[in-house]
Amino acid sequence: MKKGTVWKNIHSFENGESNLCTSITSYDQDIVSVGEDGRINLLTLSSESIVRTYDNADSCSIKCALFLKHNEILTSNLRGQLKIWDLQSRCEEPSSTFMLSGDIVAPTCLTSHPTHRHLVVAGDEEGSITIWDLRQNTYPVNMLRAHEESVMEIQFHPDYPDHLFSSSSSGEIWHWSVKPKLSADYVFDNLAGKDKNMVWFASDAFKNKLEVFTLMDKLHKPINTFDVNQARVLCGCDNEAIYLISGINLDKY
Repeated sequence: MKKGTVWKNIHSFENGESNLCTSITSYDQDIVSVGEDGRINLLTLSSESIVRTYDNADSCSIKCALFLKHNEILTSNLRGQLKIWDLQSRCEEPSSTFMLSGDIVAPTCLTSHPTHRHLVVAGDEEGSITIWDLRQNTYPVNMLRAHEESVMEIQFHPDYPDHLFSSSSSGEIWHWSVKPKLSADYVFDNLAGKDKNMVWFASDAFKNKLEVFTLMDKLHKPINTFDVNQARVLCGCDNEAIYLISGINLDKY
């Protein structure tokens, strides 16, 4: 393994003091970084120069960033605002701005559905999981009351998107899935006219048909990140350990 492209000191305050890069997101060769300075940087792997900078993208710390498509990103800030940015536009203002909830709750992580990129899930500092359809972003589609503390990361299974995984700062890692004995007729009736895989965007009544599994004993320290591959989950914890969890049940309804 050797060092590739490096970008140094791309996030800093007005006095020149460096600050944290809080999130990065990538799409093919393109990378976007966001930071405590409220700045957005567009980078490319083929150059150590910054392609474009939004110096005043936000007046407070940007917490998360997510590519929606090759020319569009979603960011969230400390005040609970979510903003969509068109990277091809000359304008340095967001194309859309909306709130995570009615209260000032900061999103802590973002992910999108593997096959429906306009469907976005946000975890927040109060442990809730909010689901958005960005085609109609005035109100969230669903909200799931989840962990007791902040959601650290959230991911759909890349091959089975009716399975969702989340981790928390309280040391939990959960597997959300549809009850395997749920009848096909029930799914058809509740998702009439919709993609039958889009169980996360159904009615509130359908949420009662979800099962949540704890993948291992609570660690009482933040599980900062994880990755899902087939029937395995690999996660890292604040106790300086990495855990491999095998045999995840991916039975479909």
